[in-house]
Amino acid sequence: MINYENLFEQSISRLKNEGRYRVFNNLERKAGSFPFAKSNITDRTVTVWCSNDYLGMGQHPKVIAAMSEAIGRLGAGAGGTRNISGTHSAMVALEDTLAELHRKEAALVMTSGYVTNEAALSTLCSMLPNCIVFSDEYNHASMIHGIRGSQCEKKIFRHNDVAHLEELLKTADPARPKVIAFESVYSMDGDISPIGEICDLADTYNAITYLDEVHAVGMYGEHGAGVAERDGVMGRVTIMQGTLGKAYGVMGGYIAGSRALVDMIRSYAPGFIFTTALPPALTAGANASIRHLMESSEEREKQQYNVGVLRAMLEKAGLPVMPTHSHILPVLVADPVLCKKASDMLLNQFDIYVQPINFPTVPRGTERLRITPTPNHTHEMMLELTRALVWVFERLGIQPQIEKKAA
Repeated sequence: MINYENLFEQSISRLKNEGRYRVFNNLERKAGSFPFAKSNITDRTVTVWCSNDYLGMGQHPKVIAAMSEAIGRLGAGAGGTRNISGTHSAMVALEDTLAELHRKEAALVMTSGYVTNEAALSTLCSMLPNCIVFSDEYNHASMIHGIRGSQCEKKIFRHNDVAHLEELLKTADPARPKVIAFESVYSMDGDISPIGEICDLADTYNAITYLDEVHAVGMYGEHGAGVAERDGVMGRVTIMQGTLGKAYGVMGGYIAGSRALVDMIRSYAPGFIFTTALPPALTAGANASIRHLMESSEEREKQQYNVGVLRAMLEKAGLPVMPTHSHILPVLVADPVLCKKASDMLLNQFDIYVQPINFPTVPRGTERLRITPTPNHTHEMMLELTRALVWVFERLGIQPQIEKKAA
Protein backbone atom coordinates (compact mmCIF):
# COMPACT_ATOMS: atom_id res chain seq x y z
CA MET A 1 0.00 0.00 0.00
CA ILE A 2 1.24 3.48 -0.82
CA ASN A 3 1.28 5.80 2.18
CA TYR A 4 0.33 9.07 0.51
CA GLU A 5 0.34 11.11 3.70
CA ASN A 6 3.90 9.99 4.40
CA LEU A 7 4.98 11.15 0.93
CA PHE A 8 3.37 14.53 1.55
CA GLU A 9 5.10 14.86 4.92
CA GLN A 10 8.47 13.89 3.43
CA SER A 11 8.17 16.65 0.82
CA ILE A 12 7.50 19.22 3.56
CA SER A 13 10.37 17.87 5.69
CA ARG A 14 12.78 18.43 2.79
CA LEU A 15 11.81 22.08 2.66
CA LYS A 16 12.20 22.48 6.41
CA ASN A 17 15.62 20.78 6.41
CA GLU A 18 16.82 23.15 3.68
CA GLY A 19 15.47 26.19 5.54
CA ARG A 20 13.02 26.93 2.71
CA TYR A 21 9.71 26.18 4.44
CA ARG A 22 7.40 29.17 4.08
CA VAL A 23 5.53 30.45 7.13
CA PHE A 24 2.65 32.78 6.36
CA ASN A 25 2.49 35.67 8.80
CA ASN A 26 -1.18 36.51 9.22
CA LEU A 27 -1.18 40.32 9.03
CA GLU A 28 -4.29 42.28 9.89
CA ARG A 29 -4.03 45.57 8.03
CA LYS A 30 -6.11 48.42 9.39
CA ALA A 31 -7.46 50.99 6.94
CA GLY A 32 -5.69 54.30 7.31
CA SER A 33 -2.70 53.02 9.30
CA PHE A 34 -0.43 51.54 6.58
CA PRO A 35 2.43 50.45 6.89
CA PHE A 36 1.36 49.18 10.32
CA ALA A 37 -0.41 45.86 10.78
CA LYS A 38 -1.12 43.41 13.57
CA SER A 39 0.86 40.14 13.44
CA ASN A 40 -0.81 36.92 14.56
CA ILE A 41 2.64 35.55 15.45
CA THR A 42 3.54 38.21 18.00
CA ASP A 43 0.04 39.58 18.63
CA ARG A 44 1.59 43.06 18.37
CA THR A 45 1.55 45.89 15.86
CA VAL A 46 4.43 45.60 13.39
CA THR A 47 5.90 47.84 10.70
CA VAL A 48 5.62 46.15 7.30
CA TRP A 49 8.70 46.64 5.09
CA CYS A 50 8.05 44.11 2.33
CA SER A 51 4.62 45.00 0.95
CA ASN A 52 3.97 45.09 -2.79
CA ASP A 53 1.40 47.82 -2.10
CA TYR A 54 4.26 50.08 -3.13
CA LEU A 55 2.42 53.41 -2.90
CA GLY A 56 -0.10 52.57 -0.20
CA MET A 57 -2.97 52.87 -2.70
CA GLY A 58 -4.75 49.93 -1.08
CA GLN A 59 -5.51 52.39 1.74
CA HIS A 60 -6.28 55.44 -0.39
CA PRO A 61 -9.66 57.11 0.33
CA LYS A 62 -10.51 57.40 -3.39
CA VAL A 63 -9.95 53.67 -3.90
CA ILE A 64 -11.95 52.65 -0.83
CA ALA A 65 -14.79 54.99 -1.77
CA ALA A 66 -14.94 53.69 -5.36
CA MET A 67 -15.05 50.08 -4.16
CA SER A 68 -17.73 50.81 -1.57
CA GLU A 69 -19.88 52.66 -4.13
CA ALA A 70 -19.52 49.87 -6.69
CA ILE A 71 -20.48 47.07 -4.34
CA GLY A 72 -23.49 49.04 -3.14
CA ARG A 73 -24.60 49.78 -6.69
CA LEU A 74 -23.61 46.63 -8.59
CA GLY A 75 -23.38 43.91 -5.94
CA ALA A 76 -20.56 41.63 -4.81
CA GLY A 77 -19.74 39.29 -7.67
CA ALA A 78 -19.39 39.54 -11.44
CA GLY A 79 -21.89 36.76 -11.99
CA GLY A 80 -19.86 34.62 -14.35
CA THR A 81 -17.11 34.51 -16.93
CA ARG A 82 -16.66 37.47 -19.23
CA ASN A 83 -18.59 35.63 -21.95
CA ILE A 84 -21.39 34.41 -19.69
CA SER A 85 -22.87 37.47 -17.95
CA GLY A 86 -19.61 38.56 -16.26
CA THR A 87 -18.79 41.67 -18.29
CA HIS A 88 -19.97 44.77 -16.43
CA SER A 89 -19.67 48.54 -16.75
CA ALA A 90 -16.84 48.86 -14.18
CA MET A 91 -14.78 46.30 -16.14
CA VAL A 92 -15.31 48.08 -19.45
CA ALA A 93 -14.35 51.42 -17.89
CA LEU A 94 -11.18 49.89 -16.43
CA GLU A 95 -10.09 48.43 -19.76
CA ASP A 96 -10.67 51.80 -21.45
CA THR A 97 -8.50 53.45 -18.79
CA LEU A 98 -5.70 50.91 -19.21
CA ALA A 99 -5.66 51.37 -22.99
CA GLU A 100 -5.46 55.13 -22.44
CA LEU A 101 -2.70 54.74 -19.83
CA HIS A 102 -0.45 52.76 -22.19
CA ARG A 103 -1.58 54.60 -25.35
CA LYS A 104 -2.69 51.36 -26.97
CA GLU A 105 -5.82 50.54 -28.94
CA ALA A 106 -7.22 48.04 -26.43
CA ALA A 107 -6.67 46.33 -23.09
CA LEU A 108 -7.89 43.09 -21.51
CA VAL A 109 -8.23 42.48 -17.75
CA MET A 110 -7.74 39.08 -16.14
CA THR A 111 -7.78 37.82 -12.55
CA SER A 112 -4.07 38.25 -11.73
CA GLY A 113 -0.72 39.15 -13.23
CA TYR A 114 0.29 35.48 -13.09
CA VAL A 115 -2.81 34.34 -14.97
CA THR A 116 -2.33 37.12 -17.51
CA ASN A 117 1.25 36.14 -18.34
CA GLU A 118 0.47 32.43 -18.52
CA ALA A 119 -2.67 32.91 -20.63
CA ALA A 120 -1.36 35.64 -22.92
CA LEU A 121 2.07 34.16 -23.66
CA SER A 122 0.84 30.60 -24.16
CA THR A 123 -1.88 31.82 -26.53
CA LEU A 124 0.19 34.41 -28.38
CA CYS A 125 3.11 32.11 -29.09
CA SER A 126 0.96 29.11 -30.03
CA MET A 127 -1.05 31.22 -32.49
CA LEU A 128 2.07 32.34 -34.36
CA PRO A 129 3.06 29.49 -36.72
CA ASN A 130 6.52 28.02 -36.04
CA CYS A 131 7.23 30.77 -33.47
CA ILE A 132 10.50 31.16 -31.54
CA VAL A 133 10.39 32.81 -28.11
CA PHE A 134 13.44 34.65 -26.75
CA SER A 135 13.15 34.83 -22.97
CA ASP A 136 15.29 36.60 -20.36
CA GLU A 137 16.76 34.03 -17.97
CA TYR A 138 15.35 35.87 -14.95
CA ASN A 139 11.78 36.08 -16.23
CA HIS A 140 9.01 35.41 -13.72
CA ALA A 141 7.63 31.89 -13.27
CA SER A 142 4.34 32.94 -14.86
CA MET A 143 6.13 33.93 -18.07
CA ILE A 144 8.16 30.72 -18.08
CA HIS A 145 5.03 28.62 -17.65
CA GLY A 146 3.20 30.56 -20.33
CA ILE A 147 6.02 30.06 -22.82
CA ARG A 148 6.26 26.39 -21.89
CA GLY A 149 2.51 26.00 -22.38
CA SER A 150 2.76 27.33 -25.92
CA GLN A 151 5.04 24.38 -26.83
CA CYS A 152 7.06 26.72 -29.03
CA GLU A 153 10.81 26.65 -29.44
CA LYS A 154 12.41 28.91 -26.87
CA LYS A 155 15.85 30.44 -26.52
CA ILE A 156 16.97 31.91 -23.20
CA PHE A 157 19.26 34.93 -23.23
CA ARG A 158 21.48 35.98 -20.35
CA HIS A 159 19.82 38.45 -18.01
CA ASN A 160 19.61 41.94 -19.58
CA ASP A 161 22.38 40.92 -22.02
CA VAL A 162 21.48 42.60 -25.30
CA ALA A 163 24.57 41.25 -27.10
CA HIS A 164 23.64 37.68 -26.22
CA LEU A 165 20.06 38.27 -27.33
CA GLU A 166 21.31 39.49 -30.69
CA GLU A 167 23.54 36.42 -31.06
CA LEU A 168 20.48 34.23 -30.63
CA LEU A 169 18.34 36.32 -32.98
CA LYS A 170 20.99 36.13 -35.69
CA THR A 171 20.83 32.33 -35.70
CA ALA A 172 17.06 32.23 -36.22
CA ASP A 173 15.37 31.83 -39.60
CA PRO A 174 14.27 35.35 -40.68
CA ALA A 175 10.98 33.90 -41.92
CA ARG A 176 9.94 32.56 -38.52
CA PRO A 177 7.79 34.68 -36.16
CA LYS A 178 9.71 35.82 -33.07
CA VAL A 179 8.62 37.03 -29.63
CA ILE A 180 11.03 38.67 -27.17
CA ALA A 181 9.64 38.30 -23.64
CA PHE A 182 11.18 40.29 -20.79
CA GLU A 183 10.42 42.44 -17.74
CA SER A 184 11.11 46.09 -17.01
CA VAL A 185 11.81 45.84 -13.25
CA TYR A 186 13.01 42.46 -11.99
CA SER A 187 11.41 42.23 -8.59
CA MET A 188 13.96 40.21 -6.64
CA ASP A 189 17.11 42.04 -7.78
CA GLY A 190 15.50 45.42 -8.40
CA ASP A 191 17.36 45.96 -11.67
CA ILE A 192 15.86 47.45 -14.84
CA SER A 193 16.04 46.17 -18.41
CA PRO A 194 17.33 48.14 -21.43
CA ILE A 195 13.90 48.37 -23.08
CA GLY A 196 14.95 50.68 -25.90
CA GLU A 197 17.88 48.49 -26.93
CA ILE A 198 15.71 45.39 -26.93
CA CYS A 199 13.15 47.22 -29.10
CA ASP A 200 16.00 48.13 -31.50
CA LEU A 201 16.77 44.42 -31.89
CA ALA A 202 13.09 43.63 -32.34
CA ASP A 203 12.97 46.14 -35.20
CA THR A 204 16.13 44.77 -36.79
CA TYR A 205 15.09 41.11 -36.63
CA ASN A 206 11.35 41.55 -37.19
CA ALA A 207 10.30 40.38 -33.72
CA ILE A 208 7.49 41.52 -31.47
CA THR A 209 8.06 42.47 -27.84
CA TYR A 210 6.17 41.32 -24.75
CA LEU A 211 7.03 43.51 -21.77
CA ASP A 212 6.06 42.63 -18.19
CA GLU A 213 5.75 45.94 -16.27
CA VAL A 214 4.15 44.37 -13.18
CA HIS A 215 6.59 45.98 -10.74
CA ALA A 216 6.70 49.28 -12.64
CA VAL A 217 3.15 50.34 -13.48
CA GLY A 218 2.06 53.16 -11.21
CA MET A 219 5.69 53.69 -10.19
CA TYR A 220 7.47 55.26 -13.18
CA GLY A 221 6.68 57.68 -15.98
CA GLU A 222 4.75 60.93 -16.06
CA HIS A 223 1.42 59.11 -15.75
CA GLY A 224 2.65 55.98 -13.97
CA ALA A 225 2.53 53.81 -17.10
CA GLY A 226 5.89 52.22 -16.25
CA VAL A 227 9.55 52.28 -17.20
CA ALA A 228 8.72 52.23 -20.92
CA GLU A 229 6.84 55.51 -20.49
CA ARG A 230 9.67 56.96 -18.39
CA ASP A 231 12.20 56.02 -21.08
CA GLY A 232 10.02 57.31 -23.94
CA VAL A 233 9.74 53.92 -25.66
CA MET A 234 6.22 52.80 -24.75
CA GLY A 235 4.98 53.16 -28.32
CA ARG A 236 7.67 50.73 -29.52
CA VAL A 237 6.55 47.86 -27.27
CA THR A 238 4.08 45.47 -28.90
CA ILE A 239 2.39 44.10 -25.78
CA MET A 240 2.36 45.69 -22.34
CA GLN A 241 1.48 43.47 -19.38
CA GLY A 242 0.81 44.75 -15.90
CA THR A 243 -0.89 44.14 -12.59
CA LEU A 244 -3.50 45.90 -10.49
CA GLY A 245 -2.28 44.25 -7.29
CA LYS A 246 0.96 46.08 -6.56
CA ALA A 247 1.34 49.87 -7.00
CA TYR A 248 -2.39 50.16 -7.72
CA GLY A 249 -3.20 48.38 -4.46
CA VAL A 250 -6.08 46.18 -5.58
CA MET A 251 -6.06 42.91 -7.60
CA GLY A 252 -5.94 41.71 -11.20
CA GLY A 253 -3.72 41.62 -14.26
CA TYR A 254 -3.97 42.89 -17.83
CA ILE A 255 -2.44 43.26 -21.26
CA ALA A 256 -2.60 46.26 -23.59
CA GLY A 257 -1.83 46.28 -27.29
CA SER A 258 -3.34 46.54 -30.74
CA ARG A 259 -7.05 45.87 -31.12
CA ALA A 260 -6.48 42.73 -33.21
CA LEU A 261 -3.89 41.29 -30.83
CA VAL A 262 -6.01 41.85 -27.73
CA ASP A 263 -9.07 40.44 -29.47
CA MET A 264 -7.09 37.33 -30.43
CA ILE A 265 -6.07 36.73 -26.80
CA ARG A 266 -9.65 37.39 -25.66
CA SER A 267 -10.98 34.87 -28.16
CA TYR A 268 -8.47 32.04 -27.70
CA ALA A 269 -6.89 32.13 -24.21
CA PRO A 270 -8.37 29.41 -21.95
CA GLY A 271 -7.04 31.15 -18.82
CA PHE A 272 -9.23 34.11 -19.71
CA ILE A 273 -12.25 32.42 -21.26
CA PHE A 274 -12.95 29.90 -18.50
CA THR A 275 -12.37 32.11 -15.44
CA THR A 276 -14.96 34.10 -13.52
CA ALA A 277 -14.51 37.82 -14.13
CA LEU A 278 -13.24 40.20 -11.47
CA PRO A 279 -16.12 41.71 -9.47
CA PRO A 280 -17.23 45.35 -9.89
CA ALA A 281 -15.73 46.50 -6.58
CA LEU A 282 -12.21 45.42 -7.55
CA THR A 283 -12.33 46.86 -11.04
CA ALA A 284 -13.84 50.15 -9.82
CA GLY A 285 -11.17 50.44 -7.13
CA ALA A 286 -8.40 49.70 -9.63
CA ASN A 287 -9.81 52.28 -12.05
CA ALA A 288 -9.90 54.92 -9.31
CA SER A 289 -6.31 54.11 -8.33
CA ILE A 290 -5.01 54.32 -11.90
CA ARG A 291 -6.89 57.54 -12.60
CA HIS A 292 -5.47 59.12 -9.47
CA LEU A 293 -1.89 58.11 -10.26
CA MET A 294 -2.23 59.28 -13.88
CA GLU A 295 -2.72 62.78 -12.51
CA SER A 296 -0.76 62.71 -9.23
CA SER A 297 3.01 62.23 -9.04
CA GLU A 298 3.15 63.02 -5.31
CA GLU A 299 3.10 59.37 -4.23
CA ARG A 300 5.81 58.37 -6.72
CA GLU A 301 8.07 61.26 -5.78
CA LYS A 302 7.78 60.62 -2.03
CA GLN A 303 8.38 56.91 -2.53
CA GLN A 304 11.48 57.49 -4.66
CA TYR A 305 12.80 59.98 -2.12
CA ASN A 306 12.36 57.43 0.67
CA VAL A 307 14.12 54.76 -1.37
CA GLY A 308 17.15 57.04 -1.79
CA VAL A 309 17.24 57.95 1.90
CA LEU A 310 16.95 54.35 3.08
CA ARG A 311 19.53 53.07 0.59
CA ALA A 312 22.01 55.66 1.86
CA MET A 313 21.29 54.69 5.47
CA LEU A 314 21.78 50.98 4.81
CA GLU A 315 24.98 51.48 2.83
CA LYS A 316 26.43 53.85 5.43
CA ALA A 317 25.74 51.21 8.10
CA GLY A 318 27.76 48.66 6.07
CA LEU A 319 24.78 46.45 5.27
CA PRO A 320 24.99 44.34 2.08
CA VAL A 321 22.46 46.16 -0.10
CA MET A 322 22.46 44.70 -3.59
CA PRO A 323 22.97 47.26 -6.41
CA THR A 324 19.64 48.42 -7.80
CA HIS A 325 18.23 51.35 -9.75
CA SER A 326 14.62 50.73 -8.79
CA HIS A 327 12.38 51.02 -5.76
CA ILE A 328 13.37 47.56 -4.49
CA LEU A 329 16.21 47.25 -1.96
CA PRO A 330 17.39 43.63 -1.57
CA VAL A 331 19.72 43.03 1.41
CA LEU A 332 21.83 39.96 0.78
CA VAL A 333 22.05 37.17 3.37
CA ALA A 334 23.22 34.31 1.10
CA ASP A 335 22.02 31.52 3.38
CA PRO A 336 18.41 30.23 3.70
CA VAL A 337 18.58 29.35 7.39
CA LEU A 338 20.18 32.67 8.36
CA CYS A 339 17.70 34.53 6.17
CA LYS A 340 14.77 32.99 8.05
CA LYS A 341 16.48 33.64 11.41
CA ALA A 342 17.09 37.28 10.47
CA SER A 343 13.44 37.71 9.54
CA ASP A 344 12.28 36.08 12.80
CA MET A 345 14.61 38.24 14.90
CA LEU A 346 13.42 41.43 13.24
CA LEU A 347 9.83 40.44 13.94
CA ASN A 348 10.24 39.20 17.50
CA GLN A 349 12.80 41.73 18.76
CA PHE A 350 11.84 44.88 16.86
CA ASP A 351 8.27 44.40 15.54
CA ILE A 352 9.61 44.77 12.00
CA TYR A 353 8.23 42.47 9.31
CA VAL A 354 10.43 41.61 6.32
CA GLN A 355 9.75 38.27 4.66
CA PRO A 356 12.80 36.08 3.81
CA ILE A 357 13.24 35.37 0.08
CA ASN A 358 14.73 31.94 -0.60
CA PHE A 359 15.10 29.44 -3.46
CA PRO A 360 13.33 28.86 -5.85
CA THR A 361 12.23 32.51 -5.90
CA VAL A 362 15.93 33.46 -6.10
CA PRO A 363 18.97 31.30 -6.96
CA ARG A 364 20.59 29.31 -4.16
CA GLY A 365 23.26 31.32 -2.40
CA THR A 366 21.48 34.65 -3.04
CA GLU A 367 18.87 34.46 -0.29
CA ARG A 368 17.86 37.92 0.84
CA LEU A 369 15.56 40.27 2.69
CA ARG A 370 13.59 42.25 0.10
CA ILE A 371 12.78 45.74 1.40
CA THR A 372 10.24 47.99 -0.31
CA PRO A 373 9.99 51.52 1.15
CA THR A 374 6.68 53.30 0.57
CA PRO A 375 5.61 56.95 0.79
CA ASN A 376 4.09 56.09 4.18
CA HIS A 377 7.36 55.10 5.87
CA THR A 378 8.85 57.90 7.97
CA HIS A 379 12.45 58.91 8.54
CA GLU A 380 12.27 57.51 12.08
CA MET A 381 10.99 54.17 10.74
CA MET A 382 13.95 54.02 8.36
CA LEU A 383 16.43 54.72 11.17
CA GLU A 384 14.77 52.03 13.29
CA LEU A 385 14.97 49.48 10.46
CA THR A 386 18.65 50.25 9.82
CA ARG A 387 19.58 49.91 13.51
CA ALA A 388 17.61 46.66 13.78
CA LEU A 389 19.29 45.16 10.71
CA VAL A 390 22.76 46.03 12.02
CA TRP A 391 21.93 44.40 15.37
CA VAL A 392 20.56 41.23 13.72
CA PHE A 393 23.36 40.88 11.17
CA GLU A 394 26.03 41.28 13.84
CA ARG A 395 24.49 38.60 16.04
CA LEU A 396 24.04 36.18 13.15
CA GLY A 397 27.52 36.86 11.76
CA ILE A 398 26.23 37.83 8.32
CA GLN A 399 29.09 39.36 6.38
CA PRO A 400 28.52 42.91 5.07
CA GLN A 401 29.62 42.39 1.48
CA ILE A 402 27.86 41.71 -1.79
CA GLU A 403 28.36 38.32 -3.36
CA LYS A 404 28.11 37.84 -7.09
CA LYS A 405 24.68 36.73 -8.21
CA ALA A 406 24.42 33.07 -9.13
CA ALA A 407 24.25 32.52 -12.86
